Amino acid sequence: MTTNEVVRPLHLASGEVATLIHVPAIQNTRGAVLYVHGFADYFFQTHLAEHFIARGYDFYAVELRRYGRSLRPGDIPYFITDLATYYEELDRAVKQIRADGHRHLIVLAHSTGGLIAALWLHDRRIRADALLLNSPWLDLQENWLMRTVGTWLVRAIGPLLPRVAIPQGLNSVYAESISVKAHGEWEFNTAWKPLTPQPVYLGWLAAVRRGQARLHKGLDLTMPVLVMHSDRSRLDLKEWSPAAMSADTVLDVEQIERWAPALGPDVTTVTIDGGLHDLILSPQPVRQRVFAAMDAWLDRTAPATAHETE
Repeated sequence: MTTNEVVRPLHLASGEVATLIHVPAIQNTRGAVLYVHGFADYFFQTHLAEHFIARGYDFYAVELRRYGRSLRPGDIPYFITDLATYYEELDRAVKQIRADGHRHLIVLAHSTGGLIAALWLHDRRIRADALLLNSPWLDLQENWLMRTVGTWLVRAIGPLLPRVAIPQGLNSVYAESISVKAHGEWEFNTAWKPLTPQPVYLGWLAAVRRGQARLHKGLDLTMPVLVMHSDRSRLDLKEWSPAAMSADTVLDVEQIERWAPALGPDVTTVTIDGGLHDLILSPQPVRQRVFAAMDAWLDRTAPATAHETE
């Protein structure tokens, strides 16, 4: 947590709660960054906030319902049957950002959050100056049979049996690669971001596959988009090994590269050598290249954000 962090609960129409974290810049000159996390995740990347506030952006992070600080007793963590459900808290976040006086908005999203953010910006026609995607989940990282026949079965059965867990959940290789309690360097709340594999439910996976199918048909995002991903995937790793420290062990980077152009007409892709799944949690030399790539692209692509206070 940064010393000037403000945490606001967002009370939703369903009676559930989402959370908006705000880290204001000492001197805001560029606008606001809104961060959307991935699956089984929450906002703990304070160095990301510190980077942007140092550049003159107010930093906001939304924690979706049933994630992180938004978890409540009785919740099934991360469970949803329609990705559009999250639009309510994202809309509320933008409403607060506008109320705080910001005209310029950069959206930054990771993994599943990248898919959600792209669909939300498209469907709601949100006025944003740029979209930055950090290893977005744009396709199912399985073989052809699972992506086709398996998806058909999931989408057919998911609405009928949404809370049935799929036996093979996500493995723990990635979590071990970033946690200071294992092989990484990052401290985080393991009640909110567990080190052990988490169940994947049919209804949730069906919602994700519907969203990915929409993206594959092509979105028409009008803002410039930056898609960043590692140079390699190691999806074959079922147990941690040193090879996990320089690769995406969650998603297929070739799929990210393939589907990035479907986001809109102005998409730039950047490959980060040796990047982890969450690129900004990569080892120091790698994440510095990530920050440099984001900064350079924003300076070229969204220069108007340099005049927030005018």
